[in-house]
Amino acid sequence: MSKYIFELEMKVRDYECDLQGIVNHANYLHYLEHTRHEFLDTLNINIAQLHEKGVDPVVARANMAFKTPLTSGDSYLSKLYLKKEGIKYLFHQDIFRKSDHKLAIRAVVETVCLVNGKLAHSSIFDEAFAPFIKHE
Repeated sequence: MSKYIFELEMKVRDYECDLQGIVNHANYLHYLEHTRHEFLDTLNINIAQLHEKGVDPVVARANMAFKTPLTSGDSYLSKLYLKKEGIKYLFHQDIFRKSDHKLAIRAVVETVCLVNGKLAHSSIFDEAFAPFIKHE
């Protein structure tokens, strides 16, 4: 059984690559964020609507280990699973090149929730994520 709870297939675009012909490191942050947002969409969680209610999930820390470079035209699978530590949600996110399933990047993105500008628990996320939380 896979540890991943969500998977998204995407493709590298030319403008995401640097002079060496590989994806620029900063673009992986975009890939990871897009994957998290698509995951939230499957749970009917809309970030813009939450913001209007004063609820803002934000990234507190991102740790990325680059393993195998992606190049223009590569299709890749962006996968994630969730853990919770106190007030933080930890999105464990891995990106694999689709052609050979090689790990391109391994990341842990720590998120917290601000409610009316203050760090707080969010029952919205607690309830939505409860079925997916990996406990050790």
